[in-house]
Amino acid sequence: MSGPDLRRAAAARALDLVEPGMRLGLGTGSTAAAFVALLGARVRDGLDVVGVPTSEATHAAATREGIRLATLEELPELDLTIDGADEVDADLRLIKGGGAALLREKIVACASRRMVVIADAAKRVGTLGAFPLPIEVNVFGLTATRRAVEAAIARAGCTGAVALRMAPGGAPLTTDGGHHILDARLGRIADAKRLSALLWSVPGVVEHGLFLGIATAAILAEDRDGQAEITVIGSLA
Repeated sequence: MSGPDLRRAAAARALDLVEPGMRLGLGTGSTAAAFVALLGARVRDGLDVVGVPTSEATHAAATREGIRLATLEELPELDLTIDGADEVDADLRLIKGGGAALLREKIVACASRRMVVIADAAKRVGTLGAFPLPIEVNVFGLTATRRAVEAAIARAGCTGAVALRMAPGGAPLTTDGGHHILDARLGRIADAKRLSALLWSVPGVVEHGLFLGIATAAILAEDRDGQAEITVIGSLA
């Protein structure tokens, strides 16, 4: 099975968790987009839910699907967030932010009673860090912030290059919140909790892509002889 087929299979399993009247956090990225498309079909069949999108891209996709939307100001407590991940380990620690929506994704996930990750099984890792860690930073003082981020990474016992993420046109990528992103290519993060705390000590850091203690379950789809085999980490209850 192809990657899109596996992502759709994981999204379909997550759709089983949705009940009428739920307040849903809608993630960002290709796997979350598959979930939004499937949810839209259910909504058109009569399912009554309301979603809070984690990005302008997801807002546009959900609107096209006819999903009723709200903001966290209107619905500050959510029942369930469904979102993808760039990496997930056995303890449900995540790296997120490949789609540049990590700040809103974390805010929405933390406002939810449950966060369920959907992904293909290739996103499961033994140790976080092979995927570059996104760090969302304020535009003001960017050079000073980058130097402080590099020092924090070194104090956490990690090594690797830190690069400013660029948009396709060649300018620095700007997030929906008006910030830039530094991508830290660390290879391996031995102590994610320590790195998280040290990054938070840098004043210019708005958010980072380590999601620790937030996800309650992960639904992973793997190709088994042309069929999608689903593995669940954590509890879907």
